[in-house]
Amino acid sequence: MKRTLTLLLLTSLVLSAGLYTYLRQPDIVPEVRTATVSTGDVIDSVGATGILEAVTTVQVGSQVSGKIQELYADFNSIVRADEVIARLDPSLFETQVEQSKANLIRAQADVERLTIAIDDAETKLARAKGLSARSLIPASELEAAQVEARLAEAQLRSSRAQMTQAEASLNQVNVNLGHTIITSPIDGIVISRSVDVGQTVAASMQAPILFLLAADLTKMKVNANIDESDVGRIRPGQVVTFRVDAYPDSEFEGLVSQVRLEPIVVENVVTYATQIDVPNPDLRLKPGMTATVTLEIARRDDVVRIPNAALRFRPTDDMFVALSLPVPEQPEFGRSDDQGGRPEGRRRQMMARFQNMSEEERTTMREQLGRRPGQGGVDEQANVGSRRRPTRPVATDAIPATERGATTIDALFGPLPVIVTRGQVWLYEGGDVKPTALRLGITDGAFTELLDPVIPPGTELITNISLADGTLTRPTGPTNSPLIPQRRSFFGR
Repeated sequence: MKRTLTLLLLTSLVLSAGLYTYLRQPDIVPEVRTATVSTGDVIDSVGATGILEAVTTVQVGSQVSGKIQELYADFNSIVRADEVIARLDPSLFETQVEQSKANLIRAQADVERLTIAIDDAETKLARAKGLSARSLIPASELEAAQVEARLAEAQLRSSRAQMTQAEASLNQVNVNLGHTIITSPIDGIVISRSVDVGQTVAASMQAPILFLLAADLTKMKVNANIDESDVGRIRPGQVVTFRVDAYPDSEFEGLVSQVRLEPIVVENVVTYATQIDVPNPDLRLKPGMTATVTLEIARRDDVVRIPNAALRFRPTDDMFVALSLPVPEQPEFGRSDDQGGRPEGRRRQMMARFQNMSEEERTTMREQLGRRPGQGGVDEQANVGSRRRPTRPVATDAIPATERGATTIDALFGPLPVIVTRGQVWLYEGGDVKPTALRLGITDGAFTELLDPVIPPGTELITNISLADGTLTRPTGPTNSPLIPQRRSFFGR
């Protein structure tokens, strides 16, 4: 019994000492994380990938079939217009030329023979007419002479047609013989060569490609595929920057020249081809390189910037309790545009005000709202705070795009609207938390341009609240806020 009592006494003393030590531990003070207002550049951009290509490329093919006899150009060769770059074996076409010449000579001889025959037939016809006039020959002989003369004329016309056909055939084989000599159509650089000496090319349904020429590699283009969600913000003339894997430390620039209307659908993803003109004076860029493109939509240089993390922060009542601060009356904040939209908080305030009115005040308010143009009456339960949007006039005499005098559709795209949004941040000054409503401009994802009011650079804005050890507070007890420090029970979890 003494041992049991002693053991219970020692256990009670240990538990009492542990509970006393735990209760004397200080509360964990929340750590307020902040970000400062800064100045710098804000660039609203769209990312994409594209392929570098020469501005003008020409495929050089062969219009006739034959065996490659000689090649005068190779990869990366610089060629001039009308310069011979390849030659086919001409022996087959030279034989055809000789045959066509023989056929033409035979046709010319036939024409001469039939010309003589016509002269003879006309002489016989004249003699027959004279004898028939003196009744020295029967009428049948005169008719036979007339038929002979007409038959000779018909044969002469047929022979002349055959001679013309022989001349055309000779011209055709001469042209084919000329096509055995492949010349460059432009001044350019050989990008690709698809044949070798001794290889046979067959030009049956389409001309086989022998060379691919680029007109001028000092001027190139990037064909980028822009997602349909971003194509509405692309306009010709926008500045583009891009990088290629060959030069990871270099950044190249270009300008948007065209946004093509043809959609490209790949696995239900719709993109639009956008052409970007790129200068390449040092010839570092090569056709076929993959470019990581950044299209600059809007740019603001040296402006006051608000961190987006501060714009996303929204405190709760429990947060102010944890900071030992009074809970302020936070006005409902909503986003509005520059077309007359009202914040959502004003609607809720009007609803609460309407519910606290007397019946006479409600009737007066209904009458006032009912007299507003474009507004109806306000229902006590369902339609409080509702608002009808004004209808926009429909243009019935819109001018078609084909009749506006522009040569391309790109010239008819309107300018991009000015971006103005609203936001709210919480200032942290000397342990105090104060809300501030802002008018904001463009954003680059990390920072947003501040329009007004002016906040001095270096001002601290709250982005998060955490415990001193870096972990977020956990919701315990009756509150659901993760930002309230709670003491754990000594015997609890």
